[in-house]
Amino acid sequence: MISCRLSTILGSKRIKVSDVCRATGIARATLDRYYYDRVNSFDREVLAKLCDYLHVLPGDLIVKVEQSDLFSSPEDGEVRLA
Repeated sequence: MISCRLSTILGSKRIKVSDVCRATGIARATLDRYYYDRVNSFDREVLAKLCDYLHVLPGDLIVKVEQSDLFSSPEDGEVRLA
């Protein structure tokens, strides 16, 4: 399963969703879908803006989590997408 780590990254950097919204021009509803990991398809432009703003690579933001690891700690089953 593909998972978006936006909430984890924002939490670690102590950045609010509203700040990202203001700085990037990404709609709040779109950011909420990424934040709550409810994205059905990833938009390249949104990903590029998020990566630029957060100074991360796409593989830091989007990870592949094995189904068996869904209930383990977040760090254990992550596989970075490069």
